[in-house]
Amino acid sequence: MFPGLGCRRQNILRCSKIGKGKRCFAGSQKARSMKKKHLKSLNTIEKWLVTETGNPKGLKDAFETIRNAIEDLPETVAIKVIGTLPAPIEIGDEVETIAVYSDGGCRGNPGPGAFAFVIQQHNGEVIAEGVEYEAYTTNNKMELSGPLKGLHELLIVLPAMGRDPLLTKVKIITDSKYVVDGMKSWVKGWKSRGWKKADNKAPENLDLWQALDLVREKFMQVEWMWVKGHAGHAQNEYCDRKANEVMDDNSSR
Repeated sequence: MFPGLGCRRQNILRCSKIGKGKRCFAGSQKARSMKKKHLKSLNTIEKWLVTETGNPKGLKDAFETIRNAIEDLPETVAIKVIGTLPAPIEIGDEVETIAVYSDGGCRGNPGPGAFAFVIQQHNGEVIAEGVEYEAYTTNNKMELSGPLKGLHELLIVLPAMGRDPLLTKVKIITDSKYVVDGMKSWVKGWKSRGWKKADNKAPENLDLWQALDLVREKFMQVEWMWVKGHAGHAQNEYCDRKANEVMDDNSSR
């Protein structure tokens, strides 16, 4: 469970470029069960061979190699990604910078809501994306949760790519001025007053603000950028569509 996000249904996708194509991976309990099943089968086969062959030289090492290979497999299952996104214009020539796009919304406010994020390298390669639904929430919570989950996902994805988050610059792109203004301006003042506003009251969604402030310290730099929503921005529209799709799916149940 991620700090500040509580307990929600999670559907996180990790993508990696393979040859000229692209595969995405969704975390799966089924994948973990398959690994456990294969390891159990391997142990059974090893015991049988030891009994039948008298444990010849090299047998134990061979099985240990196979066992390690299975244990090292990612606990994920492959799914197909349809469509492509353009390279992030907000990065430009910053080849080492990572772009995190997010959008969140709520129907009723409060009411059922969702957020989505997509993470790209400068060349447009999608390295992770995700969407989550919450049955009762607010618009601002969803707008804050998108970049929060995206940054937490980067802490997993970057080391797998051989990159150190503390040496990585990240740009968060969102259509929420609430998020951008908060992280660029308000948080600093709140922290100086012991996480209090000027009226000495705690900010709304304090847990999410604190979690965002904490996770951004795990990167070299996190920059916050605003884009106009529903204005044809490809990544913003993509996140908006994904968030609305998961709300539609849950409303029909």
